[in-house]
Amino acid sequence: MTRFDASDPTERRKLYVDGITAHRKRGHGFLTLEVDDDVLTDDGGDSSEEGPDPDLGTPWLQFADGTINLDCTDDELETLKSTIGDFPAFKINEVNRPEGAAGTNVRISAKADGNRIAQFIDAVFLEVYELPETFRVWVVEI
Repeated sequence: MTRFDASDPTERRKLYVDGITAHRKRGHGFLTLEVDDDVLTDDGGDSSEEGPDPDLGTPWLQFADGTINLDCTDDELETLKSTIGDFPAFKINEVNRPEGAAGTNVRISAKADGNRIAQFIDAVFLEVYELPETFRVWVVEI
């Protein structure tokens, strides 16, 4: 991989595919994608947009062995369930609500090719976390 961030929607999906490919070649650990911290402080001038819950910190996703892992609020979980309806190859395998934690940890089976996984990841960031169309995402671990 030669690049580690992207904000253009098409470039983000290419970044996800490249990250997934690099992760699969490496064969261990996780691919971790993290939204730029600016998303928590910059509402783009539109205070009506909800955006991610600041109590959970910066939105992130991990991918390994055909599983996507993420944290979300209960409201975001409901949106996630709806989003998964558009992606039949994906299903929620596990939902954990650790005692005292601000959110819910969700593990999603992602039995699809890299392009379809990339589409799903982008949909999660956009729909579940209500991010603006041009949010920046970083590959922080492969």
